[in-house]
Formats: sequence, structure tokens, C-alpha cells
Amino acid sequence: MNRLVTAITPNQVLLLYTWFPLAAVITIMLLIARFYEKFSGDRTCYRAYLIPLVLFGVGAVRYASIDQIGGDTAGDLLIGTGGIMLIALSLLLYRQMTAGRKPRG
Repeated sequence: MNRLVTAITPNQVLLLYTWFPLAAVITIMLLIARFYEKFSGDRTCYRAYLIPLVLFGVGAVRYASIDQIGGDTAGDLLIGTGGIMLIALSLLLYRQMTAGRKPRG
């Protein structure tokens, strides 16, 4: 029997390892949005934070599977789309939480 055994490279480990802190930050943002929606009554679309989480995860797995750091169109699109969505959701949440607030001073 011919079995193909591939070793996991340090690049693959680091690519997948960096996704976990990012996933933790996105999860904290999701929990903040859910908390604010629950206690303020404003709709925050907190479930939408799962989309960038999945996009970043699939992008990281894509790059790890081809053992590259950059230059893959599909991986770049996945991570770029996840980043744009995360920025948009974060700005939306920031606006909702600070609308109508006057600065102290």
C-alpha cells in the first residue's frame, strides 16, 4: 500500500494559530453586540459577526492547505471580504452605541 504522508509545516501551524486570537476578538465583538441589543432594545444584527468569523477561518484553511502566505486569489478574497464585513459591522455597532451621546468635559 502506498500512503502519502505529508508533514505539517511551521507556516501552516502559524496560519491556523493566528486564526484563534482573531476568532476570540470577533466573538467578543459578537457578545458585546448581543449584550447591547438585549439591554437597549436596538437591533444590532449580532449574528452577522459569524460571517466574517467563517470567512477568516476558511481563508486561513485555504492558505494552510496550499502552504502559502499570500498570492492566492480565493484566499485573498475570503479574507478581504471578511475584513470589510468586520469593519462595517464594527462601525455600525460603534454608531449605534454612541449615537446621541455627548462627550464629557
